[in-house]
Amino acid sequence: MSTYLIINILIIFFPLILSFDKNLNYYKKIPNLIFSILIVSSAYIIWDVIATKRGHWAFNPEHLVGIYFFGLPVEEILFFITVPYSCVFIYETVKFYVKEKEFRINKNHFWFIVILFLLIAVVFNYQHYTFTVTTFTAVFFILTILIKPQLLNSYQYWLTILISFLPFLIVNYFLTSIPVVTYNDAAFFGKRFITIPLEDFLYSFSMISFWILFYEISLSRKK
Repeated sequence: MSTYLIINILIIFFPLILSFDKNLNYYKKIPNLIFSILIVSSAYIIWDVIATKRGHWAFNPEHLVGIYFFGLPVEEILFFITVPYSCVFIYETVKFYVKEKEFRINKNHFWFIVILFLLIAVVFNYQHYTFTVTTFTAVFFILTILIKPQLLNSYQYWLTILISFLPFLIVNYFLTSIPVVTYNDAAFFGKRFITIPLEDFLYSFSMISFWILFYEISLSRKK
């Protein structure tokens, strides 16, 4: 069994088992999760395909089963299913066990963040990973401000992001230290936290945030 496949299994193992917990009943919300995955994961997979073809990153064949779709290993495709399943599970767990609080952050502060990330994208447009991840992050804030601004003031949302960064660090450390995934230094700043490119933190933040946003949009449609 490939190393990357084992990592995927470990990512989803406990959330899958606990999906039938009577308090959470997470399995009942899988249709909402699928809605989010179809939109968000599809966008990130398209980016992944393009970035891989451009040589921004690559996958070590020694740690793969050897099956590819659109130039991506099957394990990479599974990653965009196992990770959102687990991250949204964390979100639902937080929503059940942690009382919501409203931060009341002025909307203009988030517009400032949008401008900041767009400026970074323009300045570092020649570093394709930096450019794309900062653009995606800016787009998340724009969409959320316009569609579901209350999410940005949600204590449960920000706590989920904080909690999700712990498994992110563990998983990314193994992916980049074994390595299962290798990066082209010309595509990003070249700075790393241990073995993890700094841009990966924005990549994770934007992706998890998008999954939660569209999951919440799907939930709202049923109310």
